[in-house]
Amino acid sequence: MSVQSFLAPITGQTAVIDLPDAENWMQGRTLYGGASALIAYTHAIRAFTDLPPLRAAQVGFVAPVGGRVELRAEIVRQGRSVTQLRSEIYQDGTLALTAFFLFAQPREPNALYPTRKPSDFPPPAEESEDVMSDKGPSFLRNNFEIRRAQNVSGPGEPVVRRWARLKHRQELDPISELILLGDVLPPGAMRAMQRQGPISSINWSFNLLETNPQTEDGWWVSENASQHADNGYSSERLRLWNSAGQQVIDGLQSVAIFG
Repeated sequence: MSVQSFLAPITGQTAVIDLPDAENWMQGRTLYGGASALIAYTHAIRAFTDLPPLRAAQVGFVAPVGGRVELRAEIVRQGRSVTQLRSEIYQDGTLALTAFFLFAQPREPNALYPTRKPSDFPPPAEESEDVMSDKGPSFLRNNFEIRRAQNVSGPGEPVVRRWARLKHRQELDPISELILLGDVLPPGAMRAMQRQGPISSINWSFNLLETNPQTEDGWWVSENASQHADNGYSSERLRLWNSAGQQVIDGLQSVAIFG
């Protein structure tokens, strides 16, 4: 089933809806974080159809999100160029996800400092090894193609970098595609774990560096890198580049490390 079919019941009205094929996106007891964030974003832009481009988001993963949800959204403040909007998902009457989206019109630039292509940018996806096609969470195997984008594996520096693309991305706008892909990898701290155990995203904040991101054949380079891990948590930096090495997302995430 396409992502558009999954999102079809979302009308922008405050309502309880059933998400078709939700089990295809489950990660344990909850929907995969990128999918639940996309639900909140889709509800926001269908509730308020004249918004400027999305620039940033703060997402709190409060509780498990299932296939039957109630969606709510409200504009917190709307100025001449910036609109700040809250979009929330409720599960059985209880808040499960809260997202704060910032939409803003472009301004005449007064500071110019474009991101640089990483010096160790990987070879093209078609030249890279397929990974996770027969392992990993089912939502990952069902919905994404993942290929290696770094020469290391196993324990080591807490960085995970992969080529990633959606299997069924037809008619999905590029911003929705990035939201769905931005949280696709496990935390970099996974490579520093002393023993295996569950992991869980607590929040996710990101800035969009491009309002109309493009890439070749749907492939993006995704990287999760732990900045500090201790006391059962990891502070992660999440970045996403297009196939030409242009960075399109810069984000942060707090992850709970169990076990």
